[in-house]
Amino acid sequence: MNGLIKLELTRALRNRKFLFFSVIYPSVLFLLVAGSADSTTKVDGTGLTLPTYMMVSMASFGALTAVLMGNSERIAKERESGWVRQLRLTPLPGRGYVLAKTASAAVVSLPSIVVVFAVAAAVKDVRLDAWQWLALTGAIWAGSLVFAALGVALGYLASGDAVRPITMITYFGLSILGGLWMPTTTFPAWLQDIAKWVPTRAYAALGQAIEQNQVPHAQDLAVLAVFFALFTGGAAWLYRKDTLKA
Repeated sequence: MNGLIKLELTRALRNRKFLFFSVIYPSVLFLLVAGSADSTTKVDGTGLTLPTYMMVSMASFGALTAVLMGNSERIAKERESGWVRQLRLTPLPGRGYVLAKTASAAVVSLPSIVVVFAVAAAVKDVRLDAWQWLALTGAIWAGSLVFAALGVALGYLASGDAVRPITMITYFGLSILGGLWMPTTTFPAWLQDIAKWVPTRAYAALGQAIEQNQVPHAQDLAVLAVFFALFTGGAAWLYRKDTLKA
């Protein structure tokens, strides 16, 4: 399994387009959204400045890009090419394949988080305590596993041609409704009520709570736990179904 993980990491790091959209693109969006905001502009209902608020949102967006876009399309193509079928003939267990995909995506997602933080600190003068930087990195990195499981599920749900539009719709829908591109406080009241139950909203809220020196809300943790169970359960069921077809 270690060999497969190394192979997946090598493939991911050699994909320049993937690295751009997962590592550089979120930082560019951060500068576009927060570039003109000063250090006194506050986001309603949070007490956070716009650059501080959007730093967590864009770091979460970058991690989401790495684990969701990276996993789904690659798995679907490997199923069609017969690579997954070949792996089933080896001693590698099915969970090893899923773990290798998740691990490689998680490793790539870490630079996307760190780069956004570095840009926010250097360009927009975002300042936090050392423990907050470490806690933010750990929370966003760990939370990305929820969407890594979703990426695996989507990879087994659709064929190579169909998986990209499905993933893109899911990706943009989660990003917009979760408030990763703009604060949910700007949404109409009815849309804010819906956003409270979107996993990406709960995901970003973990980091925002840390920035506010607060403990993450129990509702946000519960939402992420429920969706993680749903996504991993769906991925496992789809994997077994795909195995029976092979």
